[in-house]
Amino acid sequence: MDHHLILRVVSRLLIAPILLYGLYVQFHGDFGPGGGFQAGVIFAVAFILYGIVFGLSRLRIIFPDWVVHKLVALGLLLYAGTGVVSMFLGGNFLDYNLLASTPVGGQHLGIIVVELGVGITVFGVMVSIYYGFAGRAPRLDDKDW
Repeated sequence: MDHHLILRVVSRLLIAPILLYGLYVQFHGDFGPGGGFQAGVIFAVAFILYGIVFGLSRLRIIFPDWVVHKLVALGLLLYAGTGVVSMFLGGNFLDYNLLASTPVGGQHLGIIVVELGVGITVFGVMVSIYYGFAGRAPRLDDKDW
């Protein structure tokens, strides 16, 4: 692993801006292109890059499998919970108008919470897919190449 010094340094420099850009896409998705799905993929890319460069075992120390699976469930609960709360307030499923004192405030709050749920779910699913593919046993030994 010592012979990949440039790759490790460059990836460490890139991971923080990737995460920052993911936050930008997440919280400005209701004003322009982007949103939860794109932000979730961008966040997952940062962690997958870390896993590719530094190894799957080090990534699993940062994000154990159970944490990733809980994030998938948490995102789904945020999304569906927003709809259930709006139903309890007397509206239809995902009727954002009832979530705040004004309809505009409710729309804004509802979109942010739903997009956050989508982003968390997509992040968890993408990292889970990476864990599934990267964690499988290789069929060939390194000497066979």
